[in-house]
Amino acid sequence: MSAEQAEQMDVQMPDWSAYRGVLIVVEQRGGEAKKVSWQLLGKGRELADKLEAPLMALVMGDKVEHLAKEAVGYGADKVYLCEAEELKEYRTRPYSRICLKLIHDIKPEIVLFGATGTGRDLAGAIATHLPTGLTADTTQLDVEPHPSRLLMASRPAFSEKMMATILCKQYRPQMATARAGVFQALPRDDGRQAEIIRIDNLMHEEEIAAKVLDFISESGKVNLEEAEVIVAGGRGLGGPEPFAMLKELADALGGEVGASRAAVDAGWISHDHQVGQTGHTVRPKLYFAIGISGAVQHTVGMSNSDLVVAVNKDPEAPIFQFAHYGITGDLFKIVPAITEAVKKKKGMFGIEQPQSGSAAHPVNA
Repeated sequence: MSAEQAEQMDVQMPDWSAYRGVLIVVEQRGGEAKKVSWQLLGKGRELADKLEAPLMALVMGDKVEHLAKEAVGYGADKVYLCEAEELKEYRTRPYSRICLKLIHDIKPEIVLFGATGTGRDLAGAIATHLPTGLTADTTQLDVEPHPSRLLMASRPAFSEKMMATILCKQYRPQMATARAGVFQALPRDDGRQAEIIRIDNLMHEEEIAAKVLDFISESGKVNLEEAEVIVAGGRGLGGPEPFAMLKELADALGGEVGASRAAVDAGWISHDHQVGQTGHTVRPKLYFAIGISGAVQHTVGMSNSDLVVAVNKDPEAPIFQFAHYGITGDLFKIVPAITEAVKKKKGMFGIEQPQSGSAAHPVNA
């Protein structure tokens, strides 16, 4: 950037020099943090280092001091902790009041939330009150260096055909929600030391209109974002019935069933199983791609898997470029054979991860 361009930017941009640092809002339920929070701390560490600014975390809840200590272990330089019985269950108003007060006091230049139901609700409420911009469901985050220090928040756009990078030039803080499974948490270091600062709860129970009578968890709902094993099926299955075959393999491996957009659009399986730009972004230890061609809309959602095994009758299928191991042949023979082998070795089954970045070498079956 030339001196003239920098001078023009200084004229056009408001003075945000008082805003410094990256703040991650840690989401928890029942005293257990959502994995996306630690993933965001990992990404936040990278952003904060580029900006030469502190990485901070906010933990809210009842009896959650242990999560503040975990946040330190996952990379936070400073943790703000608010504990109160009124915060045991998430409610928009008390949580947003705490966030707004803290943002006003410490002035972070970037605030990040998980793109969960709770994260979307809380981030939207805060952005409305500040006001500032909010980029939802991001899959890529980066920052421009000084003098702009702009957050580059990217997400799929135009029917998933391209990525849009959104900038918030005129307001601070810059805010975004990010999908689970996109970023990687740092290895937890329980020996790290950082300041934990307690802050006050701002609302008493009688001031909160919403009351939590009970919390009923959904049974049988798929949880792809935290699954360590996913067996996903695509157009090559030919219909809904073969998903029972995939379910058998997933059960044997202790995993979940996923699907491509083509299978979901065809009505073969519900949308909550979808992996990809318009579905879930996942980071399992083992990912089976069964009858999936490997279109970019799908691979962007599973490319961070530790180990990918692809099964497809077409040896030239693009999915093999993302797979560590590939099998070409009839999936209706191959999948039952794998399932049977897993069942026989259950309890002793181990997976050795190959070198990352290597393409699969399909073998005929």
